[in-house]
Amino acid sequence: MNNLSESYQAVISSPFGAVGICLEDGRLSGIDYLDEALPDYRSEAPGLDRVLQQIEAYLDDPKRQFELEMQLDGTPFQRKVWRALQAIPPGKTLTYGELAASIGSGARAVGNACRANPCPLVVPCHRVVARQGLGGFAGETSGRKLEIKRWLLHHEGCL
Repeated sequence: MNNLSESYQAVISSPFGAVGICLEDGRLSGIDYLDEALPDYRSEAPGLDRVLQQIEAYLDDPKRQFELEMQLDGTPFQRKVWRALQAIPPGKTLTYGELAASIGSGARAVGNACRANPCPLVVPCHRVVARQGLGGFAGETSGRKLEIKRWLLHHEGCL
């Protein structure tokens, strides 16, 4: 990516790598865990300072809850799952099956909605685990993204 401002309103460093931040009309609309190390970048986008302050506060204190306006584009079912994810407090986990039962759905459908989550970290899909083990994260069952999930759960005291 040659021009960060075309893809992200900000790129920040985190303990688990570079994170791309997208905003739409001043509201958080996307968070990407970037595969390549990129320099930090911050635009002057409206609402960006609030988003970055809250992410930095969470990275300092895992009990910190997010209070951000978001633009989450997805199906009605995906948005229902994402709302349920936001109700899981820091330091707690649910299995895919437990979350599914709480919203009257199936574990596989919940997993698919988690995979489609546009704002991981803020919409904490990392707090949903398999009955045995971590399960997947961001569509992967091994590798770097699963290491990010492990880091986040450890940060929150779940591992």
